[in-house]
Amino acid sequence: MKIIIAGCGKVGYALAEQLNEEGHELTIIDTNEEKAGLVGNVLDVMCIQGNATSYRVQVEAGVKEADLLIAVTGKDEVNLLCCLIARKAGHCQTIARVRDPGYYAEIGFIKEELGLSLAINPELAAASDIARLIRIPSAMDVDAFAKGKVDLVRFRIPDGSSWSERKISEATKRFGFNMLICVVEKDGSHEVIIPDGNTILHEGDYISVIVPPDKMKALFSSIGIESKMIRDVMIAGGGTLAYYLARMLLESKIQVKIIENNRARCDELSELLPKAMIIYGDASGTDLLREEGIESSDAFISLTGLDEENVMLSCYVGKVSKAKVITKINKINYGGIIDNFDIGSVISPKYLTAEHIIKYVRGMQNSMGSAVEAVYKLIDNKVEALEFFVKKDSKVLNVPLSDLKLKSNLLLCNIVRRGKLILPTGQDSIKAGDTVIVVTTHKGLDDIEDILA
Repeated sequence: MKIIIAGCGKVGYALAEQLNEEGHELTIIDTNEEKAGLVGNVLDVMCIQGNATSYRVQVEAGVKEADLLIAVTGKDEVNLLCCLIARKAGHCQTIARVRDPGYYAEIGFIKEELGLSLAINPELAAASDIARLIRIPSAMDVDAFAKGKVDLVRFRIPDGSSWSERKISEATKRFGFNMLICVVEKDGSHEVIIPDGNTILHEGDYISVIVPPDKMKALFSSIGIESKMIRDVMIAGGGTLAYYLARMLLESKIQVKIIENNRARCDELSELLPKAMIIYGDASGTDLLREEGIESSDAFISLTGLDEENVMLSCYVGKVSKAKVITKINKINYGGIIDNFDIGSVISPKYLTAEHIIKYVRGMQNSMGSAVEAVYKLIDNKVEALEFFVKKDSKVLNVPLSDLKLKSNLLLCNIVRRGKLILPTGQDSIKAGDTVIVVTTHKGLDDIEDILA
């Protein structure tokens, strides 16, 4: 498709990188000529220096022939105006990043009046992901599929686990419910495997498992992971993400303590979140964390504006407390460096935003056969987990799975049919109306037929 991206900051670059990899024709607009030129050289895409709210600039970028405009500049008002002009000038579909809680509270009205196809709030998406991790504290990552009927949960096999040194088929045969190990990341080498029943598990391996939410406790008990409910949370940093998260946690009757070093923001949070404890101070001072009870807290979440500070805070808390640790990281170009730090679960708002938009783009590409309902990038983008809603007239319908020639390094994990979870065997087949969950190392699948070799 022909796609215009307005703004090439962190989110814009991440989007351009992924969409370019999937073969789309991209044009980037940014007011910063140096930044636009750098992105153009690295990704080999067309870049235009200019104001994306200008009709002339959008026409130069090809808005009249474009299929989609994505506005992810640093200002909500600019993003919304970009989309309005694009709708009037080119009749293309539009996506806007909208971060301000005031705007987002009225997003239904704004979408309808401006003709937005999608509005995405990075901080709200990140808060939802963190809240899910708080509800399942033993997991490192949790992604929801099939409207919450099944979760993809990532965790580490602990030392001394009964699953260690056993084949997957042996470790999982005792369960009386549908669960499937989809991805194995080997400890040390970081090799990523789409496993089969003969794959042997070891202590320290990271595994991703498809499991119904109500069976999570039984799964963790079997593998030897202590499952403890989280009742109180300490948050470092009082930005928009912290506000959204605190509101969600308070609604779940979880006690929240926020440490923020800006006095005016503390006053604002005290009014917005009267049931939370707001503390004025510097969270990087370890004495303050001890005074506020970090050693006995159930969870600690680093949400300051500096990645380096978040990493160091999480490392410190990991040493002095048994709290579940969650760390916000915006720059994923650290490569494997942060893998050597004990910082718990990592959340990146910019990549969550990219995931939501990529899902929408793939759904646009194939609205006839089977639209992508969800797409998640796993393990530093090495693996994709996708959810397809299967419509009629697909080549994969009513064929026993044993007769389908599937791509290598691809696992068909679950079929959801009329609300019922099916762990598929070779005798099962895909029906129209099914939701199918697939995990693979192949990139860019946008139709259920793409699973075929």
